[in-house]
Amino acid sequence: MKMEISKDAAAWFKRELLLRDGAYIRLFPRYSSGGGLHPGFSLGIADEPPGRPAVQTDQAGIIFYMEEQDLWYMEGYSLSIVYSEAEDDIEYVYKPEAVAGVQNE
Repeated sequence: MKMEISKDAAAWFKRELLLRDGAYIRLFPRYSSGGGLHPGFSLGIADEPPGRPAVQTDQAGIIFYMEEQDLWYMEGYSLSIVYSEAEDDIEYVYKPEAVAGVQNE
């Protein structure tokens, strides 16, 4: 799984959650009435240090990560978090990952 955070999205997190450099943002699946990749679940966020991070990336001094037990949510996909100026909010962009030996068309 690949995870990317745009600079503008990281700036949004800093502003909205009053984060300082060195802060952690955990991304995790949570029950919801909406849905992202899986019906009844969406991607949640928490300002907390990692326990068993499986994937992480640093953007603008903030460390974004997912724990091992949460990776099922992203299986087969990569994640980009981008900033939407029109909405003054972040957007999750899920992209299917290529499977070895299979060509995407």
